[in-house]
Amino acid sequence: MNELPLPRILGRDSGLYIDHYELTMAQGYFLGGRKDTPAVFDYYFRKIPFEGGFVIFAGLEELLATLQEFRFGETACNYLAHLGFDRDFISYLESFRFSGDVHSVEEGEVVFPEEPCVRVEGNIIETQLVETLLLNILNFNSLIATKAARIRLAAGERLLVDFGLRRAQGLGGIQASRAAILGGFDQTSNVYSACYYGLESSGTMAHSWIQSFDDELTAFRSYAEMFPDRCILLVDTYNTLKSGIPNAIRVGLEMKERGNQLTGIRLDSGDLAYLSKESRRMLDEAGLNDVQIIVSNQLDEYVIKSLNEQGAPVDVFGVGTALATGKGAGALDGVYKISMVDGTPTLKVSDHMKKSNLPGRKSIYRFRDESGNFVADGIALEDEPEFDFICHPFEAGKKLDISGYRKEKLSNKVMDHGNLLLKRSEVAHIARRVRSGLGDLPVEHKRFMNPHIYKVGISGKLLDLRERLRNEKMKKYR
Repeated sequence: MNELPLPRILGRDSGLYIDHYELTMAQGYFLGGRKDTPAVFDYYFRKIPFEGGFVIFAGLEELLATLQEFRFGETACNYLAHLGFDRDFISYLESFRFSGDVHSVEEGEVVFPEEPCVRVEGNIIETQLVETLLLNILNFNSLIATKAARIRLAAGERLLVDFGLRRAQGLGGIQASRAAILGGFDQTSNVYSACYYGLESSGTMAHSWIQSFDDELTAFRSYAEMFPDRCILLVDTYNTLKSGIPNAIRVGLEMKERGNQLTGIRLDSGDLAYLSKESRRMLDEAGLNDVQIIVSNQLDEYVIKSLNEQGAPVDVFGVGTALATGKGAGALDGVYKISMVDGTPTLKVSDHMKKSNLPGRKSIYRFRDESGNFVADGIALEDEPEFDFICHPFEAGKKLDISGYRKEKLSNKVMDHGNLLLKRSEVAHIARRVRSGLGDLPVEHKRFMNPHIYKVGISGKLLDLRERLRNEKMKKYR
């Protein structure tokens, strides 16, 4: 299934996936004779969601594929005419294609605040028009992948299944399932995403199956006959310990006599720690030691962590709402800011330093110790590959000597004049990158309560450029 194209939810009028002000600015550039002015924009975020210590960068492949399809079709152009946009500008949009360059960190990379994860270069119109599309895709995918990675850290090596489609924000559930697998989940209930992204889908029964029969035992037996090689029974429709588990054991023993095996039972309500322990005891006493216990119902990383700490004998966690909605954060605050215009670095000045952007073309570098563990990340101007220390981006005088650490560049060109330089990756391959990166991130940055703040600094040359531009702007506009 991996040869299938990515889902095209937006269709031929994808250019309308945009905020109105991007069109007004684009028309202004066009009518002002500035349509060919080169510009550079950066994508980065300011705050880590879930009060955590890291973010998993996700959505890059979806973004690049959508940029290649970014169009203003007949319906879109007619609608813009109805809104009163200039006819000559609309004619320009009729043949519009994104022809810019994109530099990015790899999808699945562990990233941190203030780092320009994506750099978009091109004419000022095309770089401006893709703002909302880029933010929507990267912010959402990175949020869900980060949530999934946190849940994976809590679950250890136990199987994780995404149940989130029914609770996701509309069609965002399609991307959410991919991001969940990328972040560390094993399977998804979402058949659409499984087909188009090459994921593994799974699912068994709902309470409605059992309620459609006259009694629970008949429902279990019927299901076991139809799915003898993958039979998982939902045991909490009526009474988990007095009815569900005893009937599941009975069916499991009958399957054993036929040469089959009951795969598992699922608990979807009640005290999951207590019920899983009692279920395990009853199954083992009946000789069904290999039957797995699957639990679901409002799980997140904190509930899973608690279940593990209580010694709950759970084999599989099914996570829905908390995963697909990014519960606990709601959104990643990624922003898209201009950093160069017509070859000149530019800076937004704010009373709050954290609201100012970093000017110029930049690259991200990661520094590792002799064991390969992350130590710090540095942001430097593209033309200064060598620097021995990084400065705190907001606190004057704070520096870190990084001269003794191994350095690697994280950002590279992935699109050249609208042409992809990146081959589509298996989601499983990106998921391995996530796991590898998290494995190299020191544990103090991965804990759920008060994680250490990872060091991200800027080079001395970049700091000097920002301060010079800031002083110039303050002098001019104060």
